[in-house]
Amino acid sequence: MTAQAVTVVEIRGALLSLRRATGLPVAFGGLVESGRPQVRISELSGTATAALRCLAVSSGSGLGGKAVALARPCAVTDYSSSRQISHEYDVPVAAEGIRSVLAVPVVVRRRVRGVLYGALRSAEPLGDRALGAAVAVARDVEQSLVVRDQARELLAAVRPEPAGEARAAAGTAAAWEQVREAHAALRALAPRITDPGLRAELLAACGLLTAPRPADGPALAPRELDVLSWVAAGATNAAVAERLGLRPETVKGYLRSAMRKLGAHTRGEAVTAARRAGLLP
Repeated sequence: MTAQAVTVVEIRGALLSLRRATGLPVAFGGLVESGRPQVRISELSGTATAALRCLAVSSGSGLGGKAVALARPCAVTDYSSSRQISHEYDVPVAAEGIRSVLAVPVVVRRRVRGVLYGALRSAEPLGDRALGAAVAVARDVEQSLVVRDQARELLAAVRPEPAGEARAAAGTAAAWEQVREAHAALRALAPRITDPGLRAELLAACGLLTAPRPADGPALAPRELDVLSWVAAGATNAAVAERLGLRPETVKGYLRSAMRKLGAHTRGEAVTAARRAGLLP
């Protein structure tokens, strides 16, 4: 699945969440088109017509365009008569029969990536509760996209070179340490990915960075390996806890369990044994 398709799926799910959270009967939204200052409305939920589908909303135009230009939520009580927005899109809005509308931008790394709309078919004030709930849904989408972006950046960094080639290309201890940090970061991201395909791709990329694992070698639980990955990258228990969202005592427990399985008495011995077993790069 392409990054664009993944984002479309996020928008589609967000519209259902927006309707549940706000109680608004109509929701629609879309992505900012690459290289163009406009949003293409591609997803509809609760609509009665297809009047809004594929509508291209230019930055600064209409309610959604205003939200894009300002990078902040906007709302109007009666779309067709509002003096707060321009009216290039009155015809499709009237065709759908919506009156009160809110628009919330999805902003990732200071760039608007999409817009979520919610609407009523009557001219009633939407209120702070509905707007706040819509903003919360947009924030969830933003966080999900941030994680996906980070994951894809890490995958792009490590995918070109299998483990043996990466070792040869690194040449220096410092360069190889960067590979170990990437491995640990990938493993830390994996549990936060809800898409099974992307999560599997992440874990497969981790496997490219390690030596082939012997069939009779020791096995570690996923969290034990996560902890040991950061230990191998030089992180303290406190730092590991912060990166993985665990308590320091929990990190110590996973580390002790990993050491026992690997037959190690120290952190260093555990890391060395894990590398020999093909569990770590």
